Amino acid sequence: MPLSRALPVHRTAVDPAGAHYASAFAAPVAGLPPLSPEAWARIVFEGAPVALQRCLYAAWRGGLGLRLGPRGARRHVLGWPITATGPGSITLEARSPLLTARNVICTGGSLVTWSTFVHVTGRTGRTGRAVWASAAPLHHQTVPLLLKRATREVAARA
Repeated sequence: MPLSRALPVHRTAVDPAGAHYASAFAAPVAGLPPLSPEAWARIVFEGAPVALQRCLYAAWRGGLGLRLGPRGARRHVLGWPITATGPGSITLEARSPLLTARNVICTGGSLVTWSTFVHVTGRTGRTGRAVWASAAPLHHQTVPLLLKRATREVAARA
């Protein structure tokens, strides 16, 4: 299975609302069974090892202060509320007093693409920017690894 690849993100093209941070990662899925964007979101987050799920959830809540829902709820993916769905995409969005984070998972062609958008909130935004700046390097390592693991899992099931 090929490795996940980072895709260039053009903020104006991918997020007209003007996120303060945007990134996208894609994994090749040619030859794998077709899955919905929600299925990919669930495999990426909820299919991860339980210890990693707990670490992610704790980091999102404790480190970023995100308000997450129950981990096993139908309208949530590992606590992230599902805020929009379509035939080729799903949006997971969570808020904190410092920032709003949005993960958009798209399927199409031979790729699954995971995009993350962070909007800093608060009076000056300084604290939110500092919090995200400390989390971003880990995010850049974790998302590609989770996508790679998920594609391997789907390939093993096929």
